Amino acid sequence: MKIIQINASANTGSTGRIAEDIGRVLISEGYESLIAYGRSGQPSKSKLIKIGSKYDVLCHGIKTILFDQHAFASKNATLKLIQRIELEKPDVIGLHNLHGYYINIELLFNYLKKSNIPVLFTLFDCWAFTGHCSYFDDINCTKWQTQCYACPKKKRYPSSYFVDNSFSNFQRKKDLFTSLKNMHLVVHSEWLKNLVSQSFFKNIPISKIHSGIDLESFSPQMQKDAVLNKYGLAGKKIILGVANIWILRKGLSDFLKLNQLIKSDMKIVLVGLTSKQIKHLPENIIGIRRTESINELALLYSVADVFVNPTYLDNFPTTNIEALACGTPVITYNTGGSPEAIDSATGLVVEKNNIEALYDAILAVLQNGKPFYQNNCRKRAEELFDKNKRYLDYLFLYKQLLGKENEKS
Repeated sequence: MKIIQINASANTGSTGRIAEDIGRVLISEGYESLIAYGRSGQPSKSKLIKIGSKYDVLCHGIKTILFDQHAFASKNATLKLIQRIELEKPDVIGLHNLHGYYINIELLFNYLKKSNIPVLFTLFDCWAFTGHCSYFDDINCTKWQTQCYACPKKKRYPSSYFVDNSFSNFQRKKDLFTSLKNMHLVVHSEWLKNLVSQSFFKNIPISKIHSGIDLESFSPQMQKDAVLNKYGLAGKKIILGVANIWILRKGLSDFLKLNQLIKSDMKIVLVGLTSKQIKHLPENIIGIRRTESINELALLYSVADVFVNPTYLDNFPTTNIEALACGTPVITYNTGGSPEAIDSATGLVVEKNNIEALYDAILAVLQNGKPFYQNNCRKRAEELFDKNKRYLDYLFLYKQLLGKENEKS
């Protein structure tokens, strides 16, 4: 069996790593894995197919900003991808993040409908069933349940500063995404599964598969002194925050407010910041740029006393389970599927935008001490988030889709 996965990135960022890990499981089981990606990419065990160029991404961005037609640009890049798919003749196609300024969903889905290749479509957010936004719970919008129009988040990602095309986008997505005869959906959280059941996807089969991570790479690290000395953290209670990109919804401003409350023996460490963001941090917050080194990330998770995720909009953050795998308790806002990663033995859940409650939760965890949580955190990661188990679930669905196709033929 040959499988092509399509994603905005390859082996970088949360969705890119998920596609990579699925590919590795497929290869280990004797199948052929290819990953087609649109933007950033790192070396992969799968065969990589680059979609378009930086110029294509730029043009796609311009069309989005001017006309609110995100995912309806990149025509030439998508036609070339389709030619490559025709050449490779995959048995099944796995779709991941289709937003990201790199692909034309109209051309892609019209081709998939014509070719009748079975499709496994993983949703990481709400973008696929809205007319514009990727999340709407911050403004309690319900238009997506019937018909999007006059989008109140037009200027948020994927930003459009002039035209509101949400009505048309919604109709086109609905027509395209419900047009395939052999498609199965995957989500990583119960929260998103519930939303999907209320959307135009409601009649399409869906499975919940939690994200998985490499439990060998993300594990409690013993050699901590080098990291503690490098950042001057010896003797400090370490409050860690990690994000792929520290956009507004990830809660950077909440860490700045939290910093005004913490005691002198505590230190906030934030990973994934840009140089500009680091420059504007208070002196007593340690900012670290984004790293592709899993070993460095695992060390930082391991030295932390508590991992704090004050995200305002999220599906199922991989950072939560990376922290758990390294034996570090998690405190998260009651956002989307983020609380689903933990239980009472591995962390605490706090209501959004309640900085004092967030601080109290940190104090409670620190008072109990990391050893109180460590074994339970690791055990939960091993039981629920082992990539070798979770991504076998993907393989099962791929086989199921292929079986249905064989039955038809």
